[in-house]
Amino acid sequence: MKALNDLLFSVAACGLLATCPALAQETPAGAPAGVKLVEAKDVQALQAKGAVVVDTRRASEYAEGTIKGAINVPYDPEKSAKDAAFDPAQDKFDLSKFSDKNQEIVTFCNAGSCWKSYKSAVMLSKAGYKNVNWYRNGYPDWKARKLPTE
Repeated sequence: MKALNDLLFSVAACGLLATCPALAQETPAGAPAGVKLVEAKDVQALQAKGAVVVDTRRASEYAEGTIKGAINVPYDPEKSAKDAAFDPAQDKFDLSKFSDKNQEIVTFCNAGSCWKSYKSAVMLSKAGYKNVNWYRNGYPDWKARKLPTE
């Protein structure tokens, strides 16, 4: 009974705070098919070689700070389930921003429970882009490492 009460309290507290990362569905630990999972050092190396680094967060989040040199292509609106089997037809991600299907592309967002970069990586891969990278740890990790931002 105590466990049930604790869970109900957590759910209620999350509702009052309007956010609850602990109960949010986490993105998969591994990359989806056709996508490479990368870390901050990999992002730096790819960017130095000309990769397009894509911030998939809303324009307002991008404006508050992003990885230096990243472009903003918001994955918005995100209406599909936060699940690896999501339906891309419910969402919007502007693939026309990427003309070269052989270009190295790195997607990122707010890590963990933020699904925008995962979903955009899936959409890019399914659309035939061959060098798609997903920086799962995203902007919070980049910032914590004190790497260049703008």
